[in-house]
Amino acid sequence: MDNLKNLEKKISYKFKNKNLLKNAMTHKTYAFEATDPLEFNERLEFLGDSILGFIAAEELYDTNKYFSEGELTRRRSIFVNNKYLAKKAKEIEIGKYLNLGKGETMQNGAKNPTNLANALEALIGAIYLDSNLKTVKKFIKEIIFENKI
Repeated sequence: MDNLKNLEKKISYKFKNKNLLKNAMTHKTYAFEATDPLEFNERLEFLGDSILGFIAAEELYDTNKYFSEGELTRRRSIFVNNKYLAKKAKEIEIGKYLNLGKGETMQNGAKNPTNLANALEALIGAIYLDSNLKTVKKFIKEIIFENKI
């Protein structure tokens, strides 16, 4: 858990419920190898993906008054695709904090772009559940969008 404190510093957010952060950083391969049942990040990823899409759409709607629906959709896709999210996850070194199963670790899963993007979406979901929409929106705008929208 001390390791996760470093992640909290990197993202400038301290979790009240540390289990949410732990779950966000737990890949299913790690959970499946655990002796006791362990929650992993896929449900948080699902939630985080939806929140990210919503925040991106809201920001684009508010800041691009004269763009068509097609242009807004194209621009949103820039900020919510796996390639971009994996890049952002690498910048905050999410791979260092991922709990991976033995096989996934051997396959260098901490550098796998899909694992990184999924963990970042799970982190968004965890921050939302631990706080509120305003807080997760701030995280998304500053860390993921870098205030570019």
